[in-house]
Amino acid sequence: MPAVTGRPLAAPPGPAPLRDNRSFRLLWFGEGVSVLGAMTTSVVVPLLAVTTFDAGPVWMGLLTAAAWLPWLLVGLPAGAWVDRLDPRRVMIAADLVAALAVGSVPVAWATDRLTLPHLLLATLAGGACSVFFRTAYGAFVPSVVREGDLETANGRLYGTESAMQVAGPGVGGLAVQVLGGALALVLDVASFLVSAVCLWRVDPRTLRPRPERAERTTLRREIADGVGVVARDRHLRFFSLQGAASNFALTGYGALLVLFLVRDLGVRPATVGLLLSAGSVGGLVGAAVATRLARRVGTARALRWLQVLGGPTALLIPLAGPGAAVALVPLGAALVGVGVVGANVVRSAFRQRWTPPALLGRTMAASSVLNFGTMPVAGVVAGWLGSSLGVHPTIVVMTGLHALTSLVVLVGPFRTGRDLPEGRLDD
Repeated sequence: MPAVTGRPLAAPPGPAPLRDNRSFRLLWFGEGVSVLGAMTTSVVVPLLAVTTFDAGPVWMGLLTAAAWLPWLLVGLPAGAWVDRLDPRRVMIAADLVAALAVGSVPVAWATDRLTLPHLLLATLAGGACSVFFRTAYGAFVPSVVREGDLETANGRLYGTESAMQVAGPGVGGLAVQVLGGALALVLDVASFLVSAVCLWRVDPRTLRPRPERAERTTLRREIADGVGVVARDRHLRFFSLQGAASNFALTGYGALLVLFLVRDLGVRPATVGLLLSAGSVGGLVGAAVATRLARRVGTARALRWLQVLGGPTALLIPLAGPGAAVALVPLGAALVGVGVVGANVVRSAFRQRWTPPALLGRTMAASSVLNFGTMPVAGVVAGWLGSSLGVHPTIVVMTGLHALTSLVVLVGPFRTGRDLPEGRLDD
């Protein structure tokens, strides 16, 4: 009997080189638009609370806490679910639900039913969507690009995020002045929809195949596996704990920054957006230089330099005053941004290489619960301290804490040496 012949089935092409990678470009564009909308909202919501509802430090702290509280509530199970599901579909679903949550605010405003509690609940729902999106995003990027392109890809993603952080506050402040706070949120709704469409158009055949999962166990066991990796590995543990302390401080002064500018320094809403935009330029610079700096001086050395730059310079912010001295706010924020975003580029590429692919979602979630779980606490603490001590003294305390936590890198596991460890944790 003659042998059956035929053409062999073609293997999935997998990720293309970065310059030809359409899937990466879709992810890159969609994420950029989404961050622009989110940064617009980050200015619109506090301005809406201050100018429409005359919110004080406590409410400002609660609004900040609501955005980050979901990391404590659902962060760990989100990591396990992302490892079970298709990260791309998780991100699309998160975008669509977030569009509904944010869109409820202008609808309530148009029907004269908007209240501060509604604003709080919408922020909480948007924060929950962000948990699933960010966790899936961290697990999705290594599927979209080749391993050798991770630093460059992360640099472009963080760079675009930083560029949108430059544009977003200015757009938000101007939109509040022209349209009114609630209507300005329509921009964020549109950005979520653009992000969802871009992700939907990604061709799954161009992605790196996901590793075969071991036999599925209980959700509790899968969560414990991810937490255990972070707890046992000194590199991931250090990054998570340091990030938790730094984010507490950054969120603490960020929660009161709009209030400080408007009430203490007498800045108008449109100018608030411009000042915050100028401060965000530092993140763009940090993302642009991080990869080149790491290649030139080594990843560990670049991490140390960036954190030393981005820590103590936060103390410039509380030195600001009315008139020309207000420029110290964007100057301090820009220098902090160079250090924080640049260090994030280096750390992200390390985590994505170092962590076993089958555990990436869970380890990202475990780290993120520590990193972001302190942020709702910071919002509440900043609101309480702002009411008790005053807004300015609270910003002094929080910027000082950020300076100290950044300098911990000089005594941590990466205090010496040229490069971070290479290879894979399970090798």
